[in-house]
Amino acid sequence: YVPYDAGINENVARTLEYAYDDWCIAQVAKKLGKTNDAAMLEKASQNYKNLFDPETRLMRGRNADGTFQTPFSPYKWGDAFTEGNAWHYTWSVFHDVEGLIDLMGGHKGFTRMLDSVFVVPPVYDDSYYGFRIHEITEMQVADMGNYAHGNQPAQHMIYLYDYAGQPRKAQWWVREVMDRLYSAKPDGYCGDEDNGQTSAWYVFSALGFYPVCPGADEYAVGSPLFRKAVIHLENGNTIEIDAPENSSENRYVGKMAIDGKVSERPFLSYSTLLEGAKVRFEMESEK
Repeated sequence: YVPYDAGINENVARTLEYAYDDWCIAQVAKKLGKTNDAAMLEKASQNYKNLFDPETRLMRGRNADGTFQTPFSPYKWGDAFTEGNAWHYTWSVFHDVEGLIDLMGGHKGFTRMLDSVFVVPPVYDDSYYGFRIHEITEMQVADMGNYAHGNQPAQHMIYLYDYAGQPRKAQWWVREVMDRLYSAKPDGYCGDEDNGQTSAWYVFSALGFYPVCPGADEYAVGSPLFRKAVIHLENGNTIEIDAPENSSENRYVGKMAIDGKVSERPFLSYSTLLEGAKVRFEMESEK
């Protein structure tokens, strides 16, 4: 890990993102048959665990001698993080969500912590910057607790409910964000549009799925926005997405079938979609 006291800014953010980067490079190494390199990189991708503080169940700056940085506030923006705080960056384990779930004590503990992001008030500590940066303002305006959709590090978070066996919570919050934080007005974006990421989140989410871990053959399912959508792929194949009962009330997925076969998991595979597929969502309201 990058030590907190090594004079390197944003050390937690760097460590977490380097771990994911190492995992991505490992996938390339596997494709190239570089098994030793792949194993080394896979091991390095687990470095995120070094920054998990079991006491707070959050990612936290750690000194070179192994002690955690003190004093610690999960509401402090910047410092060990990049334009965010511990509530946002703790979830930046795109490549090993199951490992993060285990660190938090299983599905129940993980879900409780994820729920907490939306429950804690939108308070903040801007002492690192010395002024309130616009990302903080955007979090407050969104009025979703400490969830900061206006900045990229937190945008995958909602879909993590799928991994913890709570897809309905993902469906609820995905639809809330689409409905409340996006609009066809001059102020229709809720924050940064860095490299098209905030738009890409909406496009994927409106279709009903999202790439939590780019580089993996998997999309997490949310709540499609339309009753029908068709994607024409470059290879000539077509993906048809049908959700005939879809409405503002029917935001929950009762069943999802892929080419007529009901899926037991709230995930779609890239390889399946690439071949062309018919995805049917049976939408329903809360019962």
